Amino acid sequence: MQHKPLTPEIKSFLVSIGSADIDDSILSKELKTSATAGPGAGGTSFFISSGGHRVRLSINRHSALKAVRWEDGIAIMKNGELIVTGRLEEQHCHCPDQAYITISERCIFDCKFCPVPKLQGEIKDIPTILRMVGDAYARGGMRAISLTSGVAISPDDEVKRAVRVIKELKLHFPVPIGVSVYPTETSSEELYEAGAIEVKYNVETMDQEIFSRVCPGLDLQEVIDALEHAVPIFGKNHVFSNFIIGLGETDETVRAGVERLAKIGVIPILRPISASPYRAGEIEVTRPSPERLLNLAKMEQKILKKYDLDPSKAETMCLPCTGCDIAPYYDV
Repeated sequence: MQHKPLTPEIKSFLVSIGSADIDDSILSKELKTSATAGPGAGGTSFFISSGGHRVRLSINRHSALKAVRWEDGIAIMKNGELIVTGRLEEQHCHCPDQAYITISERCIFDCKFCPVPKLQGEIKDIPTILRMVGDAYARGGMRAISLTSGVAISPDDEVKRAVRVIKELKLHFPVPIGVSVYPTETSSEELYEAGAIEVKYNVETMDQEIFSRVCPGLDLQEVIDALEHAVPIFGKNHVFSNFIIGLGETDETVRAGVERLAKIGVIPILRPISASPYRAGEIEVTRPSPERLLNLAKMEQKILKKYDLDPSKAETMCLPCTGCDIAPYYDV
């Protein structure tokens, strides 16, 4: 039977939709994951690997895409047309090859694209995190631990919570640890001394007007300053930032923002927006087109090369996963 592997063009098409309908009988517990952080929090998804690429699709019964069994793997169809074939990937904990864990599933801030403040989930204690990572490690092939967190009480309190978790994990698991939190003046020093090798502080958008509107109470320059401060501590190719695409920013704003971050040694992750039903009526977002996703990834790759930055050297968090984005050095 015909096989149709993922290509950058096909992956861009899939990412532009971001979801697929799939029968529950196809997915075992190990093949699906629930998001507890960021714009996709509250949703369930699965990973497909094919042709040297990987894509994550949210489960949506009303999606234009349909996932079906295909020989010993899976196929994605649209209106009866075969789009791609591949294999479902097991996730260790939220994503393949990593234990990716949200410490605090709640946040005092009110970013308009994010459902976490509405969901106000649990705050995981250290025994729970150790059990989750231990289960992932026991299956074999877990290459990294990645931690993210909302802000349950304050940024300082959250950094201290992450530090305690990192120190405990270092005692039990011989893999690199990366962490993404809201920065403080001393967060980079504290996280590095605890044992983290990589850090991610999210700018969300580099458009100041949009940032002020969608992230009330937060300071974009504060995040940029923290990123610049983190680079000499963690080193080149080990400081990252999520940069959401689809909030109304122009391509020129994206290009200028990517250049500004790359110039200080930060690798941006261009993340397509996921519209959350928990934020309906509060914000208008537009999922980027396949063409825009590809063009922006190619643009970013040129800028990263200009500043001698290489995403393939990252060991934790989003860059090695590549499931949610069109990733420079991996997909283009």
